Amino acid sequence: MTALGDPPKPSIPVSRPVVGGRGSDASIPAPSKRYGVIEAIRAGAPSVPAVHPAIAAERPILRLDAFSLWYGKAQALHQIDMSVPAGRVTALIGPSGCGKSTLLRSVNRLNDLVDGVRVSGGMLLNGTDVYGLGVDVIDLRKRLGMVFQKPNPFPMSIFENVVYPLRIDGERRRSVLEESCERALRAAAIWDEVKDRLKESALGMSGGQQQRLCIARAVVADPEVLLLDEPCSALDPVATLKIEELIHEISSRYTVLIVTHNMQQAARVSDFTAFMYLGRLVEYGPTAHIFQTPRLPETEDYVTGRFG
Repeated sequence: MTALGDPPKPSIPVSRPVVGGRGSDASIPAPSKRYGVIEAIRAGAPSVPAVHPAIAAERPILRLDAFSLWYGKAQALHQIDMSVPAGRVTALIGPSGCGKSTLLRSVNRLNDLVDGVRVSGGMLLNGTDVYGLGVDVIDLRKRLGMVFQKPNPFPMSIFENVVYPLRIDGERRRSVLEESCERALRAAAIWDEVKDRLKESALGMSGGQQQRLCIARAVVADPEVLLLDEPCSALDPVATLKIEELIHEISSRYTVLIVTHNMQQAARVSDFTAFMYLGRLVEYGPTAHIFQTPRLPETEDYVTGRFG
């Protein structure tokens, strides 16, 4: 995934003792250096995120302009300005409750299902206003693949799980379904494991296999962006490694936006990383820079485990 001239993938950051609980404002220690952006965020004052120039050099597939979201009276996202580069893997990191999953779910409008949700600002997917009047949400979601924290195979055969998005879109030709199923399972690096079991129930697969099956189902319709919401959080280390290898493989064909709490995972799989805190963007740039030479001391302290 690293193009010529890009910084090398960062090494795994050195772990340091975590101070305080994840997701709590108390998780920030009394700093020996000033956390300018985070202190402004905690005070409710205006703050300017550190966005690296390399972001502007990329072609965006998703663009957010002053995007905000509320759950009733509680504001979860605040004036997010962000461009997601096409054909790259972008990781969203930050403490629990910082808005990572809310932002991810806003892209395919899953938050619409929550009572009292409202948004302001803009979000464009390849030029389409995601929240524009007259936008068909079903058609929008067909352009996006979504994989959740826990595998969610349907109670049907492996084959029917994979081709389900095509069936609900009206595809009935057996030859097309079979070809698409094999292509998606190969893309998800699971074809060799299940090619002789396609008629068996997907519920009999291991957790790691089920998650790769869900990825196959998410990519079978060739989405413009693949959204991954902590896809390895419920998996063992071996299954996690296979998912990370899979992300590397599919990133040559799809744009990937992934939420992760695992700093090492973000360093291993992503090209760009965005650090969020309390619903706001703090720093955003190439992953190698975020982990090795961040602009802000709060970013350095978060990715190295000093707080968070």
